[in-house]
Amino acid sequence: MAVSNGFAATFAGVKLECLICKTSSRASDSKIGLFTKPAGNRRRIVERRVSIRCDGGSDVLVKDDKTDSRASSILALEQLKTTAADRYTKERSSIVVIGLSVHTAPVEMREKLAIPEAEWPRAIGELCGLNHIEEAAVLSTCNRMEIYVVGLSRNRGIKEVKDWMAKTSGVPVSELQQHLFLLYDDHATKHLFEVSAGLDSLVLGEGQILAQVKQVVKVGQGVLGFGRNISGLFKHAISVGKRVRTETNIAAGAVSVSSAAVELALMKLPESSSSSARMLVIGAGKMGKLVIKHLVAKGCRKMVVVNRSEERVTEICEELKDVEIIYQPLTEMLSCTAEADVVFTSTASESPLFLKEHVEALPLASPEIGGVRLFIDISVPRNVGSCVSGVNNARVYNVDDLKEVVEANKVDRHRKAMEAQAIVTEESKQFGAWRDSLETVPTIKKLRACAEAIRISELEKCLSKLGDVPKKTRKAVDDLSRGIVNKLLHGPMQHLRCDGSDSRTLSETLENMHALNRMFSLETEISVLEQKIRAKVEQNQK
Repeated sequence: MAVSNGFAATFAGVKLECLICKTSSRASDSKIGLFTKPAGNRRRIVERRVSIRCDGGSDVLVKDDKTDSRASSILALEQLKTTAADRYTKERSSIVVIGLSVHTAPVEMREKLAIPEAEWPRAIGELCGLNHIEEAAVLSTCNRMEIYVVGLSRNRGIKEVKDWMAKTSGVPVSELQQHLFLLYDDHATKHLFEVSAGLDSLVLGEGQILAQVKQVVKVGQGVLGFGRNISGLFKHAISVGKRVRTETNIAAGAVSVSSAAVELALMKLPESSSSSARMLVIGAGKMGKLVIKHLVAKGCRKMVVVNRSEERVTEICEELKDVEIIYQPLTEMLSCTAEADVVFTSTASESPLFLKEHVEALPLASPEIGGVRLFIDISVPRNVGSCVSGVNNARVYNVDDLKEVVEANKVDRHRKAMEAQAIVTEESKQFGAWRDSLETVPTIKKLRACAEAIRISELEKCLSKLGDVPKKTRKAVDDLSRGIVNKLLHGPMQHLRCDGSDSRTLSETLENMHALNRMFSLETEISVLEQKIRAKVEQNQK
């Protein structure tokens, strides 16, 4: 089987087509965007001066559905053998983010790909089981579902992640593709920092996303596959989010998704009835609690809260003592809805709580609001089925409808966003320098180990010739040899560091690394990368 750029090959009776995009080992200027386009339009992925047409699902590698996993592993191994000298010696592992958000996909698509928090460890395990993925993390919220990975091979890793997303969601790659965005290395880092800072949120500066980024780290602790690069990236993102909010005041007066939902409800109610409308909140989790607090801030002094358990509602009541909050169990949801004018839903249910037949059977809302009941659904997946939109006595709004509220305070936030972007840029460079410094860590360790082996060997020869030597003398000779080695290694070690503390560039540092590898016959990180891929491929064959 021949493998080459833009090849069409036949393996086990299955035709495979592949377009492999050559990339530079440094990706500081590399960025790929797959943003929403009208159906049927062709989109282009631009990477520096390389342009790849990517129509439908034919990106990187299209495989016939009949190809089994064993054939896929054998194919990957054959590609490894035939292209290792070219591809795996020219690229290092890349940090990649691939996903979709409120900016690129409607809620109907986002809810299909949403991954509950309890499933994040399983997802990380499955992603790291792919041939070219070494580390992984999942960030799934009501406004986004993003997969962060360290790819041992960028293009093949991206292909594997897309296929995994299609398999787990049931959405074909050809359909999924038009909603995805794809960023790697410096651009992936900057994106997560912007997300953590609230710059990529539907509501600029909202604070809940920072807590969600923290949760990724909390869930990832101890999970095999949430490795050094990804863990370091998310921990740094948390620091960036905190710094932006401290130094720019971007969150001052900022509305969250929950407060935007309350604002939207008040916008849709007649002004005369906004204080008398009967409020129902379904779900007392983080989002539900925020909805309750924002309702109180807008003057609402009485509401009904439906929740699976009473404990959380009791805690909210203790915090908001001057407000009448009536708890009802989930079994009373429909009867409570019948007596409500505005219904906020924010539960983690993966199936709709309200369907068309449920809402049609409800009595009309209060005459003061025109008899039409408002459903404000801020859950993903949605708690209110899309079929409810067709009911005459109901109006349904979801998270995508909150943009109307957000537009009102956009100008003031733009100025604060510019200040925050400067911090994000600075922090991205620092993280890049930290990750660059990891490139030479294996060589540093190997060089130290090589020098230590020589030192011990020569020390033992010397001591054996001296015969019976007092312990104090042995220690003095040992310290002497150790001091000589450390002083000799100081210069080379300094030239292997690339942490942004001096003017040395990464290319200079890598040249020094390769020179030391040759001089001392050290195993290079390139072969380690190749060994990692080979081990994963062979493991998946079993």
